[in-house]
Amino acid sequence: MLQVIPAIDLMNGKVVRLSRGDAKTAKTYTQFGGPVETAKKWRQDGAKKLHIIDLDATFGTGSNLAVIEEIARGVPLPIQVGGGIRAVEAAEKLLASGISQVILGALAFNDPEAIPRIQEKFGKDSVIVALDNKDGKIMVDGWKTDTGLDVKEALRKFTALSVKTFLITSIAKDGMLSGPDVETLKEACRYPDAKIIAAGGIRSLYDLAVLKRVGVAGVVIGKAFYEGRFTLKDAINAAGGA
Repeated sequence: MLQVIPAIDLMNGKVVRLSRGDAKTAKTYTQFGGPVETAKKWRQDGAKKLHIIDLDATFGTGSNLAVIEEIARGVPLPIQVGGGIRAVEAAEKLLASGISQVILGALAFNDPEAIPRIQEKFGKDSVIVALDNKDGKIMVDGWKTDTGLDVKEALRKFTALSVKTFLITSIAKDGMLSGPDVETLKEACRYPDAKIIAAGGIRSLYDLAVLKRVGVAGVVIGKAFYEGRFTLKDAINAAGGA
């Protein structure tokens, strides 16, 4: 079963979407209200989980922690949060505020020992490692720094550290509505002990059928929802009611 996870990307306290992670391409979406109202709308439409990225924290220009905490208080759903979590303390603060899982990029690669420290306090499932990739290589720090590892090497490294869930984003496709990076996802799904969440490029219900066949456990959808390509209810039905 494929879980559909709506995305709420935050910048200056507003819901936005970027193209390929470029801050200059930010487009604000207000049709559902602010971030809290948007989160409530996704829950009302059947979401079983939310995906929130703090873009200001990612780019080092601010923080949307107060908004994220408000969503966690007001919307009784599991929430995975990423963006600019560069210290164990930042991860612990989020998890202590009611977030279910933190998505780690740079911190996981720069300080792998941070992972067991967080897991010890908040459980094995509390950490998702982000494998944001461009031309096969994993990029961190707002997609500016090449880690030198490819997706398969990273999966091997982090499953050995008891990480179970990985968010795989195709940087070239993110926000472009050009279809998912099926080949990379197919390779990742062959890896034992790894639960894969796909992100980047989802544009149609057909894409969901393809991802379901490939074997991903979840899919994060942002722009396709905000641009009205299809509804969350349609996506959940296409994914098999997950």
